[in-house]
Amino acid sequence: MGENISNIKLEDLGYSDFFEQNRRSVINSDLAPARIIAEHKELYFVRNEVSVFLARITGRMMHQASFREDYPAVGDWVLTKALTKKQARIHGILPRKSVLKRKSVDRSEAQIIASNIDIAFVVQALDRDYNLNRFERYFALAEAGNIKPAIILNKTDLISGIDLDARLSEINDRFQDARVYTTSIVAGTGIADLKKDIKKGLTYCFVGSSGAGKSSIINALLGEDLIKTGEINYQSNRGRHVTTHRELFVLESGGLLIDNPGLREIGLLDSSAGMNYVFSDIYDLSNKCRYSDCTHQHEPGCAVLDAAKNGALNNDKYKNYLKLFKENDYNTMTSLEKREKDRKFGKFLKTAKKQINKYKPDN
Repeated sequence: MGENISNIKLEDLGYSDFFEQNRRSVINSDLAPARIIAEHKELYFVRNEVSVFLARITGRMMHQASFREDYPAVGDWVLTKALTKKQARIHGILPRKSVLKRKSVDRSEAQIIASNIDIAFVVQALDRDYNLNRFERYFALAEAGNIKPAIILNKTDLISGIDLDARLSEINDRFQDARVYTTSIVAGTGIADLKKDIKKGLTYCFVGSSGAGKSSIINALLGEDLIKTGEINYQSNRGRHVTTHRELFVLESGGLLIDNPGLREIGLLDSSAGMNYVFSDIYDLSNKCRYSDCTHQHEPGCAVLDAAKNGALNNDKYKNYLKLFKENDYNTMTSLEKREKDRKFGKFLKTAKKQINKYKPDN
């Protein structure tokens, strides 16, 4: 499953002292660490230094899981026990060093996109979905999960050099510290620069909208078509997106790559820390506001509003800041309410069960 080198070590898969220290705290010494490299509904492919196994979680894990975050995700290090040469059982998840997650589309809880990531490449196609506000949204998700974001502007062959320079200038103005790569699979440019910066033992994930070219970039980095991609539509110059699941691949140089399906909705949840990092200039300005609970929308003496009005703060960035913070606060509030509701319901069930057992007639 996306693995093309032999005699691999756990360290080559991203294993570190962080995970080993947590593994040592587990009483059951029969369990061995392995990494989730692919997920297909309730089935997982896990990789260790020996082989690739098809695995399921134990019934106990399933019973104890209260939220989607309690299930394994691609990139997780899990504790496994081999059943056969090709099958294993997952008994637990080691604590995550970093996690990229979003609000679940249909629920007020988090959905993990990938875990234990070092760098998230946010890919946008210059011919279709280029949007600075979307970059800020992805950056907030990444920074909130302790992941360093970077930008890939793909399909540079579809715009002029003048337009590309204009886009790069916009990005440098809005994301001064961000690493930016420009790529074109058709022209064969930018891949060498990207490959040069991918380091052995580090994990990189590719995120972005459907059709941005994530899988094509990974195929180019791997040097072979391990990921199926759609044919180019010659009328629109766009490839059809076909990735339907997440999967981890290993480069010959040792870098670890995770491909992701295109994300139509990327709702923020528990992302305040990431927001404060992405909008650090606004965060610094807020310390100068007259009121400590300033919403930066209408209050007198608001340093943020003043900066937006006099041009010291980019107006589009200011508007996106208000939108994302409002969304994050709402989603986080509803998520906490759901957790509290589930906690109270669990407590009710436990109390009811005790009462039933108390008055159960003796056999």
